[in-house]
Amino acid sequence: MKNKIDSFIRAFTALCAITSGFLLILCIIAAYLTPSHLTVNVQDNKLISGNFPLSLRYDKKDTVYAALDSSEENNSNTTQAEIMLFGAVPVKDVTVNVTERKNVILGGTPFGIRLYTDGLIVSGTSYIKTAQGNQSPADKAGIQCGDILLSVDGQKPSTNEELLAAVEKSNGKSLQIQALHKNTEYTTEITPVYDNSKGKYRIGLMVRDSCAGIGTMTFIDPENGSFAGLGHGICDSHSGSLMPLQSGDIVTAEITSLTKSVCGTPGALSGYFSDSSSIGTISANSEQGIYGTLSQFDKTAPTIPIAFKQEVQRGNAQIITTIDETGPQYYDIIIEDISYNNINSSKNMTIRITDKKLLEKTGGIVQGMSGSPIVQNGRLVGAVTHVFVNDPSGGFAVFSENMIFANSTIIQNQVKLSA
Repeated sequence: MKNKIDSFIRAFTALCAITSGFLLILCIIAAYLTPSHLTVNVQDNKLISGNFPLSLRYDKKDTVYAALDSSEENNSNTTQAEIMLFGAVPVKDVTVNVTERKNVILGGTPFGIRLYTDGLIVSGTSYIKTAQGNQSPADKAGIQCGDILLSVDGQKPSTNEELLAAVEKSNGKSLQIQALHKNTEYTTEITPVYDNSKGKYRIGLMVRDSCAGIGTMTFIDPENGSFAGLGHGICDSHSGSLMPLQSGDIVTAEITSLTKSVCGTPGALSGYFSDSSSIGTISANSEQGIYGTLSQFDKTAPTIPIAFKQEVQRGNAQIITTIDETGPQYYDIIIEDISYNNINSSKNMTIRITDKKLLEKTGGIVQGMSGSPIVQNGRLVGAVTHVFVNDPSGGFAVFSENMIFANSTIIQNQVKLSA
């Protein structure tokens, strides 16, 4: 009998150890896969979507209304909570923002972009043929690709022509340059050299002061006419740096043709600005898209609720995009993977085009689709941002929650500046 009891105790102890280990592994995986910051609606229940039976616990209470009580006491919209596994095992602490769910007008339409930079962005340097041989004053001064020129001898050049005029006016005397390198300001001197072939002084800098292109609208906020598009920032094609915005606007655009994506070469939508008149102003060029305000829009257009990131699920979804004169159409996709925690990224989801009609026409994702909204379970969950060059049927997408947060922050900052 004693041997049977000992065997039972050993078996029970082993089972408890295995169970504890299994729960520990589940908790570690769940903690890694779940976000550290959550946004919830006052009417939502406590469950978090995903691959684990997870819930939120607020101060030993089980409803979101506990968060509201905490918010009112602290005069804040945030509170602390625990993510619970099986409703009993704590996984990790999270910060919860309690807010009303936003409803927006769905995009999917193309629009033209005209952007002018705040300062001149350096897209490259070059050598100049002089009587003393090839020289690069820009390299010698330590100016690098992606730097932003803020001033030349105390004057702010806003166009390429103004920079050229300052260089020619120098007659070879050194110019004091104030610039930004990776958000760090620095000062240097650059000495122009005489280009014999051009008959003028030059400094060997290639800069950009503007850009234009076509993107896709993601959503419009019916409350204030603000909009979001692209899902990623507008960057200099040479340096890859985000182009600093001085001013910009958007115009109506028409898609006329497309180049199909193939492995190794992304395709592109081609079109034209159908009207040069501005339909809205751009107020921000950020990592998660461009944002601004429309001059007019259809206030009676139907709206769709925004999904919070924890509500996004792996599986079937649809994108809304325009690839020809028929206008915005729905196409089937699959959300393959989700990364919750990087709120500043434009690569929160991995998606794959499964719609045979779209694959036949475009080969998958093409340039110009960026910003195309993604809908799942009747909610706007994100926007297309990038294509996989070696597999254009797949790409990345950004959470719509992140775009809404960025849009709200931009509007709040504008209000503060105007106050």
